[in-house]
Amino acid sequence: MPCRQVTDFDAILFDFDGVLVDSEPVHWECWAAVLRSLGVTLDWPTYARHCIGITDRDLLRFYYELGVQPHGWQALEDAYARKKVLFRETVAARELFLPATVRFLEGLRGRKLGVVTSSRSAEVEPMLARAGVRELFSVLIGSEQVRLRKPNPEPYLLARDRLGARNPLVVEDSDAGVASARAAGFEVIRVSGPQDLPEEVGARLMR
Repeated sequence: MPCRQVTDFDAILFDFDGVLVDSEPVHWECWAAVLRSLGVTLDWPTYARHCIGITDRDLLRFYYELGVQPHGWQALEDAYARKKVLFRETVAARELFLPATVRFLEGLRGRKLGVVTSSRSAEVEPMLARAGVRELFSVLIGSEQVRLRKPNPEPYLLARDRLGARNPLVVEDSDAGVASARAAGFEVIRVSGPQDLPEEVGARLMR
């Protein structure tokens, strides 16, 4: 059911992972597979503690020091290329969006919506398309489109400008994302996962 229109927000900007979907376990699964071929074990607690919300360069440096170093940097670059292919193949075969999330987004049809993610657009766009919600988002800001990533405000300021918005609402799950949105001067709702998205954001829009 569509949310009642309000006048205080003229756009809604969503982080992707941890907000619209929880794809970090898939990223971990793919990284664990390619690193295993180099004799490196990557368990979920290690990934969750050290590998979420950092730049690709810092991520690769962490894996290098974790145990890839004897194989050389080129081996890690090759593993990274295999990981990207494996990730695309994996998400193409799985539906990561919760049905309730899709229904909620459909209820926002007609609003200015954007996705602002620290992932690359090429990783996110296929998942949006598979769920049938890509057309709802007028703007998709990926990490390759900005010079400075979250917690810098640049990603959210760029999304605001491209949408032509003045006062967007931001939905985030991470410290870096919340800091980015607040530095841009925007109100933020922090959710603990996609399962909380419809209720918490819906309640804010109905005020």
